[in-house]
Amino acid sequence: MRQRFEGTDDYVATEDLKVAVNAAIALERPLLIKGEPGTGKTVLAYEIAKALDAPLITWHIKSTTKAHQGLYEYDAVTRLRDSQLGEIGVKDVKNYIKKGKLWEAFESPVRPVLLIDEIDKADIEFPNDLLQELDRMEFYVYETNETIKAAIRPIVLITSNNEKELPDAFLRRCFFHYIRFPEAETMNEIVEVHYPNIKQKLVSEALNVFYQIRDVPGLKKKPSTSELLDWLKLLLNEDIPPEALKEKDPTKLIPPLHGALLKNEQDVHLFERLAFLARREPRN
Repeated sequence: MRQRFEGTDDYVATEDLKVAVNAAIALERPLLIKGEPGTGKTVLAYEIAKALDAPLITWHIKSTTKAHQGLYEYDAVTRLRDSQLGEIGVKDVKNYIKKGKLWEAFESPVRPVLLIDEIDKADIEFPNDLLQELDRMEFYVYETNETIKAAIRPIVLITSNNEKELPDAFLRRCFFHYIRFPEAETMNEIVEVHYPNIKQKLVSEALNVFYQIRDVPGLKKKPSTSELLDWLKLLLNEDIPPEALKEKDPTKLIPPLHGALLKNEQDVHLFERLAFLARREPRN
């Protein structure tokens, strides 16, 4: 039976995103997802797994992560120590091999979803070091003289925040999709999923403020979808009325509870300067 992703009740997937996911599944190629932080790239893997009733295996990449860690790690130091202590089992090298996330995915008895999250955080050579393994779906374990081959080819989702350019050879082996920042209509659907009973007037005013903030020139970090949802949660928690978001007083240009939206002092100072300039403008 052909597997298809049609979104879930908890995740608003645009038509082009669904097309990209299903194309990657059909081609049996990794799906490389890029987009602003907070646009739901990582969550997408969880929702694909949920929709297809598949196990999810996650590999969160850090700046220190090496490609071989996704395959396996051989603990020679512990083996040497155990041999000195005369431990039973020291002769079996398999006791000192730790399986990585790719090995785990290759061994899965049912087709899993493998998430390689934020691949651009690692060294520039990291993607190239995984080319053969992701292409052939197999790798060789030198210590045990065995080849680990995927029983069932996993659905591979790779996310990137565009912190580094990825090698061309790696890109050629992926199906690519960029998650555009949601327009107001789509964002309204996302809000409805998370807060089904929220008053539309509050959502309308909040979205106006949110997109106005994103459009401010010189903003160092634009607020994301996840930050909008946090802000709405606080507005609901503090029972902030929609009218408070329509504030025209130039001394109050910074929205209430703005700490959920503005995440550095430069952007806060930018809005404070805008409020100062607005106060100096002559009123009719």
